[in-house]
Amino acid sequence: MNSDKISEWYYLYNKDIYNFLVYYIGSSDVEDLVQEVFIRAIKGFDAFQNKSSPKTWLLSIARNVGIDEMRKRKRLRMKQMNWFRQDERSDKETPEKMLQLNENNQLLYLAIQSLKTNYRDVIILRGIKELSVSETSSILNWNENKVRTTYHRALKSLQNRIGGFSHEEE
Repeated sequence: MNSDKISEWYYLYNKDIYNFLVYYIGSSDVEDLVQEVFIRAIKGFDAFQNKSSPKTWLLSIARNVGIDEMRKRKRLRMKQMNWFRQDERSDKETPEKMLQLNENNQLLYLAIQSLKTNYRDVIILRGIKELSVSETSSILNWNENKVRTTYHRALKSLQNRIGGFSHEEE
């Protein structure tokens, strides 16, 4: 009985509901929402008390469906904006860039490992660990001038080796 009445109302008012939702939401893609209005009408038929016309009752349901849809779209936009912001931040670490970074790190690691021991030690302490000249001299038991000179020479040697490694791969 209820579904027969709702079916009758569907044929009488579906275009009114459709037009209302188009204007309310601002989108012409509302067919699913019209269906949702009538599904809610079936579920809530017992709440219809004939105090208003079926059309106004259905339009009040349509309004609630429209409000729900707008909230859903707003949440979706917020998620997309958050995703976009995260994507902007993580743009620096795309898989391609991470792979390139890993290849560069591997190249650097191999180049450092190929240095003589003094150069390797000073590069690791000064360049990678970012220790001061005095901290490095204390660890290596060198004077500060030796640390500076060796570090300078080690950097030149490292640059030459990295250049050699990258050319070998091409």
